[in-house]
Amino acid sequence: MSNQEKATAYWKENLRYLLILLSIWFAVSYGAGILFKDALNTVKIGGFPLGFWFAQQGSIYVFVILIFVYVRLMNKLDKKYGYDE
Repeated sequence: MSNQEKATAYWKENLRYLLILLSIWFAVSYGAGILFKDALNTVKIGGFPLGFWFAQQGSIYVFVILIFVYVRLMNKLDKKYGYDE
């Protein structure tokens, strides 16, 4: 595999990871915080409705978790294509 083919395959896989992780973040922040808010508000966490919790804090927590997942995926991807240090 040439360097150009390797770089192209690396970039395609990187974009696939980005699209998947950003879709999860969008689904959690927009879906749970806005679209499904009424259904989630029937459940309470610490006295607050779950829909409110997702809109205020849950999407931020999910985003931080997704950052760590992305770092782990990229470290594996770097090793796979020989770009690790």
